[in-house]
This record gives sequence, structure tokens and C-alpha cells, in this order.
Amino acid sequence: MDNLTREQRKLCMARIKAKNTKPEISVRKVLSKLGAKYRLHNSKLAGKPDIVIAKTKKIIFINGCFWHQHKNCKKQAMPKANKKYWKPKLQKNIEKQERDIKLLKKQGWKVYKIWECQTNNEDKLTQKISKIL
Repeated sequence: MDNLTREQRKLCMARIKAKNTKPEISVRKVLSKLGAKYRLHNSKLAGKPDIVIAKTKKIIFINGCFWHQHKNCKKQAMPKANKKYWKPKLQKNIEKQERDIKLLKKQGWKVYKIWECQTNNEDKLTQKISKIL
């Protein structure tokens, strides 16, 4: 059962952002440090990718571990309350991103994912992004 009231839960959920999240800002800082030119949230591309590097046709999705159910991650835990709502919702997030990635690959883009938990260590994040670039 949820340990917050309906109103408290509603306030918590309302504060969750889709853009300019901490993981996204961490990735952007590293990209800038490495001198990469990129665009944000291109609405003309499937899934509105978080980072678009047009010059090399590369796309980076920065996924929240909970919202995209990162396997074997502590943050991906399924809520115990209202499972009938959460399970299909989170599954739709995963399926939609898979469709978007397939479409982007058909269009010639190289697609990468960076998980929220991978943004905690700046050195490892820099190594990962260097490999992408």
C-alpha cells in the first residue's frame, strides 16, 4: 500500500519532469566538455530523442530507470500500489521506445541509450559518451 495520501502522491508525480532532468543535464555537460555539437528534443524525429548529433547521425536517449524499467537496477522497482495501472503504463513506455528506435534505425540513425543510474559517475559517463562519439 502507498504510504502517501492521494494528494501527496499527486504532488510528487506532478513534479516529475520530462525535459532538463538531472541525468540529462549530466550528459549534456559531458558532451559539451568533449566539444560535441548537439540538438535537444527534436520533435521531427520519432520519440523526440533527448540528444541529436546530426553531423554523425547519432541519437542518445537518456532513460529514467523507473520509467523505462532498467533491468537489474535498484531504481526500476515496480510500485506495490495500483499495479493494474503501473504495469501496463511502464510496459507501454518500453514498447513505444522500441518502436521509435526501430524507425530511427531504418532512417539511418545510430541510437544509444544512457540510463539514469549511469549518470552518477562522471568518469564512467565520460568514457561511455567518448565511445559513442
